[in-house]
Amino acid sequence: MSARFTVHWTPEAEDDAATIVDYFDDPINAEKVIVQFGERADSLQTFPERGRVVPELRSIGVLDYREVFHKPWRMVYAIKGKEVWIMAVLDGRRALTDLLFERLTR
Repeated sequence: MSARFTVHWTPEAEDDAATIVDYFDDPINAEKVIVQFGERADSLQTFPERGRVVPELRSIGVLDYREVFHKPWRMVYAIKGKEVWIMAVLDGRRALTDLLFERLTR
């Protein structure tokens, strides 16, 4: 049996998820996406290392952040001890550099 990790959401990641859900016209579809985000995050309680290192960050030597997908979104997270921190939920159809620039210039 594998050790369990505790999963946390940063306020920024919560805001990302809320912004995504706000785009849905149908509240039923919005609720489904919220539940799916939660399930994807909860799945990281076991084997969080299964997510890949974010390629754009790997290319500059930053190996601390991993990601899993809930298409078309990328859930970026960090593992710290026995905790997993969801750092961002990003649109996978957009360049990560553009998304980070927008976030840092808000």
